[in-house]
Amino acid sequence: MSNFSHRLRRVLVLFAGCLAAASSHAIDRSPETAALIKRGEYLATASDCAACHTVSQAKPFAGGLPLNSPLGTIYSTNITPSNNFGIGRYTEEQFSQAIRHGIRADGANLYPAMPYTSYSVLTDDDVRALYTYFMLGVTPVDVRAPDTKLPFPLNLRASLKVWNLLFLNTHTYQADPHQSAEWNRGRYLVQGAAHCSVCHTPRGFLMQEEPRLELSGGQVGTWYAPNITSDAASGIGTWTREELVEYLRNGRLRGKAQAAGDMGEAVEHSFQYLSSADLEAIATYMKSVPPIHDSRDSTSRFTVGRMSSDLATLRGADGIRSDNDGNPTGAELFQGNCASCHSAEGQGSKDGYYPSLFHNSATGSVNANNLVATILYGVDRTTSKGQAYMPGFGGKPNDFTALSDREIALVGGYVLLHYGLADRSITAQDVAEVRRGGPTSPLITLARAGIAAGVVIVILALAFLIVRGRRRAL
Repeated sequence: MSNFSHRLRRVLVLFAGCLAAASSHAIDRSPETAALIKRGEYLATASDCAACHTVSQAKPFAGGLPLNSPLGTIYSTNITPSNNFGIGRYTEEQFSQAIRHGIRADGANLYPAMPYTSYSVLTDDDVRALYTYFMLGVTPVDVRAPDTKLPFPLNLRASLKVWNLLFLNTHTYQADPHQSAEWNRGRYLVQGAAHCSVCHTPRGFLMQEEPRLELSGGQVGTWYAPNITSDAASGIGTWTREELVEYLRNGRLRGKAQAAGDMGEAVEHSFQYLSSADLEAIATYMKSVPPIHDSRDSTSRFTVGRMSSDLATLRGADGIRSDNDGNPTGAELFQGNCASCHSAEGQGSKDGYYPSLFHNSATGSVNANNLVATILYGVDRTTSKGQAYMPGFGGKPNDFTALSDREIALVGGYVLLHYGLADRSITAQDVAEVRRGGPTSPLITLARAGIAAGVVIVILALAFLIVRGRRRAL
């Protein structure tokens, strides 16, 4: 009995030792590992991973966020170290393949809504830091994210192998020896972690970025990511380095621009937390980006418009008049919904919390989608400077207080006429498109037509061979 007890004690000691070793490995907190986790967390912030992969702050990185694309809704994945629903079983090499080449651990391809086309330039050291952070610094969340179900044939992920061969850069960042260390750091962040081109570069027929038009502006779902090249009229060439840093840190540049939509999220979750050195490096690089001019821009969107008011002419015994059908006019809608914050003259509040409607990128751009999206969805951005908030007027289904597409077109047109680009119009159809999630792509229809044509050709070819074979037999 004593011999059995002795053996049992040895087994228990060995078992406890194994558990201790496994636990020690799982929660390795050596100074080197702790530093790597911290670096990985910074890189994850710079990459704005939370914006797409976090729906609830109670479950960070658990995925499930619906992302509107011209081809359909794509759901972000769970990137916590959950063994069942996340990336807990990924090796470092599999993790690298996913974020740099868009290939999951099971060999399937990721849709390029995940910006692996930008992350491909990340260095091995940075990928290792990210991997360490997600495996040891993130809490596992055992929740399955919804599956993405794009229409046929885009649901065939294997087709992305061809897309990657055509458009994916497989080389990590190479520093330019003719430029400063600050400039190279800025370019590395802009082209890599910050993935600026993913939003700000127009897309081609196959949804690929157009390199010759890099950073000249692109539609991203409901929002338009404007030209951020160094062109003085179409881009941000008139901004100073200090202004660029201020905008990235706080999401606003008084008298010029305010971050909303995806850019508001980028400021809130990413840019405001970057070091001053990195923000200055980004600004240094951005000032050197080659200018790309849009021929429709005769002047900078940041200087368009002036203060004006129709209020004096609208006052009278009958108040502000509606149109002949009894529907509200743009003037009435503006006075009832906008003037209390932005003032009847459109100059905003004295402290700048409510921005001016003139000298404002949303009203001075030839693309009015951001003005429409702002009216529909509002602004909600929080930084160290506080919260910037504007309610959306698009409402929800059966919300009788919401503005209709026609009413938003009227108030948007009134704002443009009096404070912005007066020759730009907004129609109810424009509003409806933004409300639906932005422009769609004809790629699905054309791909289906191409497949159908291919099938017909194959059938005809087989029929021809069969008929010819029978004739020879005769």
